[in-house]
Amino acid sequence: MPMTSTPHILLVEDDREISALIARYLRANECRVSLAGDGREMDRVLSDARVDLIVLDLMLPGEDGLSLCRRLRQSSAVPILMLTAKAEEIDRIIGLELGADDYLAKPFNPRELLARIRAILRRGAAAETPGDDGARRLHFAGWTLDVSLRQVLSPEGARIAITGAEFDLLHALCLRPGRVLSRDQLLDLTQGRAAGPFERSIDVLVSRIRQKIERDSRNPEIIRTIRSGGYLFTPEVGRS
Repeated sequence: MPMTSTPHILLVEDDREISALIARYLRANECRVSLAGDGREMDRVLSDARVDLIVLDLMLPGEDGLSLCRRLRQSSAVPILMLTAKAEEIDRIIGLELGADDYLAKPFNPRELLARIRAILRRGAAAETPGDDGARRLHFAGWTLDVSLRQVLSPEGARIAITGAEFDLLHALCLRPGRVLSRDQLLDLTQGRAAGPFERSIDVLVSRIRQKIERDSRNPEIIRTIRSGGYLFTPEVGRS
């Protein structure tokens, strides 16, 4: 998703005081903001306008944030930043497994929220431009990663559903075949300074990617785990 000069952010938050505070801060920093208090209002905004990123609260009346995230990922690749008031790690892991691109625990500084939003949009915009070698497509083990369209095509030519965070990680791995990359390195490559200490998110993303591109995700051949090292992308990568 390219980062426009005035990105459209959809904030799904039922606490009106928090919602108004966040919206005021984002609008003061060159963002267009739409508000929704629950899933029905979110659906209404999405049907009426193009949205660049969704800030989605975990605790919502009716359909909760995890359920909304799961439903969004069935039909959309729009970036999702999940807000949670819970401190338990499992809630964050579940959100990432369902397709959220990032998370932020309440209470938070609005400046950090803005930084994370900009980082997600910036990664999407950067990935839509060719690399330094001019390659728009990367090919490995029969698969094709289209850098300009942010798509992944199967050996049969079918487009597979992939989130922005999954694409960024797979792209980083494709650009560095045959190298063992630690979780910290992968966090830096995909999230930069917006990354928190939650390195487990890399494991979650790798697991999700494996389920989509490996013949047997329990015995992966493309992305191998290196004990006490990180991950190794094994195929040769071609460019076009």
